Amino acid sequence: MRKRLVLLACVVTCGCRGRAEETRPVPVPRAALVLATSTTLEPASASSIDAGSGAAARLGTSVATSPCGEMVHVHGDYCPTVEHKCLAWLDPPGDRYEHFRCARYARPATCKAPRRSLDFCIARTEEHDPGTLVPVNRASWTEATRICRAQGARLCTASEWQFACEGEEMRPYAYGFERDSSACNVDIAAGLGRVGRLVDHRVAVGSKPRCTSAFGVFDMAGNVDEWVTLEGLPRGTREVMKGSWWIPGKHTCRAQQAGHGDSYGGTETGVRCCRDSNATLASR
Repeated sequence: MRKRLVLLACVVTCGCRGRAEETRPVPVPRAALVLATSTTLEPASASSIDAGSGAAARLGTSVATSPCGEMVHVHGDYCPTVEHKCLAWLDPPGDRYEHFRCARYARPATCKAPRRSLDFCIARTEEHDPGTLVPVNRASWTEATRICRAQGARLCTASEWQFACEGEEMRPYAYGFERDSSACNVDIAAGLGRVGRLVDHRVAVGSKPRCTSAFGVFDMAGNVDEWVTLEGLPRGTREVMKGSWWIPGKHTCRAQQAGHGDSYGGTETGVRCCRDSNATLASR
C-alpha cells in the first residue's frame, strides 16, 4: 500500500512522464489523494492588476512611452549560470525531500558566467479569462504557442522567463531570497485530487500582490505552470514549464519541469507570452 501511495503521489505532482530538471515530485499526504468536490477562487480586482503598472513608473516610463506598451519591459544584464547557496532548508532533517525546498538563500547570489544583455517584453500576468481573472489552463505547449501568436507575441525563452523572474540581483525566488509560502499560490498539500483528476486550486492573477518579481511581473511562482522554450534544442526536448503550480514544489526562478512534450495540457498548465521590445526591433 505504501508503494502505491508513493506512486500515486508522483503521478499527481509531476505526471511521471519524463525527467524533471531541477524539480522533483513532492510526497503528497494520504488525504491529498482524496478528490475534493469544490474549488475556492481568490478574487482579484481590476485595480490590483492595474497596480502592476507601478513597475513602469519605477523605470520612469508609462504605457504610452514604454517599448512594450501594456507588457512589462525587461532589459538588463542576464547571468546564464547562477550559484545559489541554501542556508536553511524548509523540510526537517531526515525527510525524503530535506534538500529540496530552501527556506533561506545566501545573499548575494554568484554569477558563474559572463552576463549578456537581454531586452524584451513579457506579459505582466498569466494569460487569463477577462471576466474572472483566473488563468487559463489545460494548455499544451502547442496551444500556448498559438495563443501567443494570435496576439502578435510568442512563448518566452527559458532565459527570458528566468531574467523576468530573478532580475539582475539573481533572486532565487521572484520576491527575494527567503521563502514565503504565503506570498504566492504555492505549498498546497491537501485536497490535490487523484490521478488524472487534479483539484483546481488556481487563484485570480494578481490576487497575491507580494508574488511579484523585481520587474513587476505577477505570479512567477505557483498558480499555474507556464510553458517556455529552451533555446537551441529540437522538438521533444525544447518544451519545458516554469514557475510550477500550487503544490509544495521548489518554486525557484531557475527550476523547470521537463519531459511532458508539446502536446501535454493539464489542470496545472498555463500560458504567459513574450515578444521582442520595440527597442530590440529598431536595432535590427
